[in-house]
Amino acid sequence: MVAGAVMMFPAPAVAQSAKPAPATVAKKLFNAWLKKDKVAAAKVATPGAVSGIFAYVFRAPDKFAGCKGNYCRFVHTSVNVPGDLNGLGMVVTGNKVTRVYRSRFASPGTVTKHFHKAFVLGDRRQALEVATQAAVDTRFKVKYDPNGVTHFYQGCSKEPKGYACAYSYEGGAVVMHVRGSKARGYEVASVSWIAD
Repeated sequence: MVAGAVMMFPAPAVAQSAKPAPATVAKKLFNAWLKKDKVAAAKVATPGAVSGIFAYVFRAPDKFAGCKGNYCRFVHTSVNVPGDLNGLGMVVTGNKVTRVYRSRFASPGTVTKHFHKAFVLGDRRQALEVATQAAVDTRFKVKYDPNGVTHFYQGCSKEPKGYACAYSYEGGAVVMHVRGSKARGYEVASVSWIAD
């Protein structure tokens, strides 16, 4: 019988840092914002995300609504703000917040333009910054075709419960019915179409 020596080598220690949970990263940015600490915010977010959260004009949302995948939300439970985003939404990639969505305080025309831009980009979350879920669902039933008809902003006109703001195109127009007030801000509440 021949005795054999078995050589054993220790497994190399891998110095990997565990990727933090999206909720952890989002909460760090939120807390840095609450403290008005842009330096701390910059450690956990991209420059665009830092600019986005520090541009939020409403008081701080009072509830962490959790994360779905890498998208985390902070919502208001005690005040009404425009849009069904209802606060702040954050996209977390790795150990950084890469995008901040926020409810917006704007005029009917600005709200309409923001909503249309979100539609063109195919960004439902951006649309929710200034619109109800029902309006977003209705508008996004039709996919934007960059090679299709051009949309032209027609402005806003007063209607009984708010404003009707329109984009025309060859063959018709899409009308965004905007509700709200100067004090609260405005949101796209519903969408309808007019055919020529």
